[in-house]
Amino acid sequence: MSAIIHGAGAATALTTFNSKKLVAPCRTNLPARSKRCIVVAGSDDASKSFGSSSVLSVRRPQKLIANAVATKTDTSATTGHELLLFEALQEGLEEEMDRDPHVCVMGEDVGHYGGSYKVTKGLADKFGDLRVLDTPICENAFTGMGIGAAMTGLRPVIEGMNMGFLLLAFNQISNNCGMLHYTSGGQFTIPVVIRGPGGVGRQLGAEHSQRLESYFQSIPGIQMVACSTPYNAKGLMKAAIRSENPVILFEHVLLYNLKEKIPDDDYICNLEEAEMVRPGEHITILTYSRMRYHVMQAAKTLVNKGYDPEVIDIRSLKPFDLYTIGNSVKKTHRVLIVEECMRTGGIGASLTAAINENFHDYLDAPVMCLSSQDVPTPYAGTLEEWTVVQPAQIVTAVEQLCQ
Repeated sequence: MSAIIHGAGAATALTTFNSKKLVAPCRTNLPARSKRCIVVAGSDDASKSFGSSSVLSVRRPQKLIANAVATKTDTSATTGHELLLFEALQEGLEEEMDRDPHVCVMGEDVGHYGGSYKVTKGLADKFGDLRVLDTPICENAFTGMGIGAAMTGLRPVIEGMNMGFLLLAFNQISNNCGMLHYTSGGQFTIPVVIRGPGGVGRQLGAEHSQRLESYFQSIPGIQMVACSTPYNAKGLMKAAIRSENPVILFEHVLLYNLKEKIPDDDYICNLEEAEMVRPGEHITILTYSRMRYHVMQAAKTLVNKGYDPEVIDIRSLKPFDLYTIGNSVKKTHRVLIVEECMRTGGIGASLTAAINENFHDYLDAPVMCLSSQDVPTPYAGTLEEWTVVQPAQIVTAVEQLCQ
């Protein structure tokens, strides 16, 4: 498979992850942010810029997208087309497979069945069975195969039919995917994307309701992002495929049917940047994935009660965008974290530690974190709701913090 796809062309060289961004700026002297947008020219042969340089300049033969983290209001102003979230993921994947013959897909039922949530629908017919490879039910084996393929120069996209199943591949993801670039002395890069559905669905039971962000966050060398809208789902998918680093893309099972208008022009999203969902003055609410919508539902109630919450979708689960977060904390002086991850050792716990370490001087109240309960997710619908943060709890927490 490697030899056949290798003959089709050379991979596009991209900038690598800047490890310096893992270190937050000093809380007493936060410099002005450099422009870190991603600009992609509209023509097929135009050059593409991706990275964190202070100035990005490209030729402008056609209309450009100048802000890769535009809010929904910004994207709706452009000409575009409406897609469901799973269709946006599929479109992004298909565009990258068209652009780079080294991109391939592997996983259970990703071929002619089109994937468990139809993200790979139609790709096998277009690209063939070697670039869209159906695998047996052996997560450890096909994840290892994908990592090995990445070492030889391919860009595999590995789909876990359900994120919980990837626990069977934890050894490959931890000891090989995250560490081989370092342990090989830089001889190998691992440009692999691991993606799939996760989160609490509607009565999927404990084993199909896993939130694995907390499992993977401690693995060195891996980036993690979580999509929440069709716009950022496509942009993050494309950016993850182009990255020279291993990226885990978390998708939520209950967000696949969200619909949004996205641009017709080519664009990608920054893998290390948060999204300002709603500017505000009274409190910073940090969230991601499905909880973004619980927070926005609560925000309507809070506004009616006279509060002005600032809502940030952190998107980048590793590393955190401490610049955006820090500036918000300096403005509001109060922080509420809302997540679907488990409370013990979850993303919220890591984010709380980072905020306390870097921005403690700006806080007027302790950081509060609302997380899922540390219990297996029940099958019964009413019990399942009790384990996950609900909008009413968010309203109550904000009222307590703003007293």
